[in-house]
Amino acid sequence: MSGAGRAYLPDMTAILSRLRRLAAPILPERLRAERPVVPVVRLHGAIGVGGGPFRPSITLASAAPLLERAFATPNAKEVALVVNSPGGSPAQSHLIFRRIRQLSAEKEIGVTAFVEDVAASGGYMIACAADEIVADPSSIVGSIGVVSAGFGFDRAIEKLGVERRLHASGANKAILDPFSPEKPEDVERLKEIQREIHEHFIALVKERRGGALGGDPDLFTGAFWTASTGLGLGLVDRIGDLRSTLRERWGEKVDIRPIAARAPLLRRLSGRGEGVGAGVFGAGLADEALAALEARALWSRFGL
Repeated sequence: MSGAGRAYLPDMTAILSRLRRLAAPILPERLRAERPVVPVVRLHGAIGVGGGPFRPSITLASAAPLLERAFATPNAKEVALVVNSPGGSPAQSHLIFRRIRQLSAEKEIGVTAFVEDVAASGGYMIACAADEIVADPSSIVGSIGVVSAGFGFDRAIEKLGVERRLHASGANKAILDPFSPEKPEDVERLKEIQREIHEHFIALVKERRGGALGGDPDLFTGAFWTASTGLGLGLVDRIGDLRSTLRERWGEKVDIRPIAARAPLLRRLSGRGEGVGAGVFGAGLADEALAALEARALWSRFGL
């Protein structure tokens, strides 16, 4: 409307700001806008393998909702990642890495990774998504390489009198079949793929760590070190822990806020944990057990 009939529109932003100031003395301290907040996302487990009741697993599907919530936290000064992973799927590791970098750029919020027991292989790739890597002196870091492992059962089934019947269309459709004798050409094909993935990994680490990296010839051989040694190699930026580092950076009253996974409503009401259901037992139990063994093998490489 115009002239004398113009409606008065109050400044809602000013009103809300005034209400916030008036309410501040009676609000819990963690809800006051002036208190710095650092959301914390915990990334624990093998990457892309071993998911289920036996072992936690990290995938983009499980990590993305937590990362989205962390970067959307009001008044967040930065996002902290607690990384504890021996590695796993290269693709899942890189997808999580990319999502962290995308959200950091979109929200213009920095990221710090805090390493617990280990950030190796794909776990180290995820840590490289952070602007700074902080670790305990005894944490294990590195293992910048690619590994594939499996079993050959051809001799076992021969002793049992079992005949392997395999029918495939395509010369390379059934390469590395665990129930058939291993062929040199199949192994060479696998190594070609490993070399390509390894080159991508090396390029990513060089891009993210830049001039901090030392010139150790073993840096990209798959070797791993304690964080104390890794500090000199440029694999980590400082020795420390989450609480001390964040309090030093943002003050004693910093709100360190864990971002926890939300269980589906029906599971919360029934008291059942995430990932527990009828499918775990029966036919699915063997798959879960094998996945747990695979994850256990990843951890055991680092004495964990």
